[in-house]
Amino acid sequence: MLRGPLGDATTAEGEQTPADTYVRPLSELHGEARGLIARLKGRSEFVSRLAALGFTIGAEVTVARNSGRGPLIVTLRGTRVALGRREAAKILVLDVVDGAR
Repeated sequence: MLRGPLGDATTAEGEQTPADTYVRPLSELHGEARGLIARLKGRSEFVSRLAALGFTIGAEVTVARNSGRGPLIVTLRGTRVALGRREAAKILVLDVVDGAR
């Protein structure tokens, strides 16, 4: 299940989510929070680089470390990836509520 205030959305499995779906930057997730990638913002070169690292629409990411300063460490497809704060702000995610996947 996903949550937040942006209207209906569809999960990677094609299921409709509640009307209160919330999309926010990956940089806003903290401590073990999980999210599904909903959108990648930026120039095509940047988006292509993210895709090459595994950041694709519907992929689940888990925050391993976000201290509020410095890089974010996330786990994606079984791999830990470090992202700068500006990079992480361009990755929009849907919150994943425990028990949803």
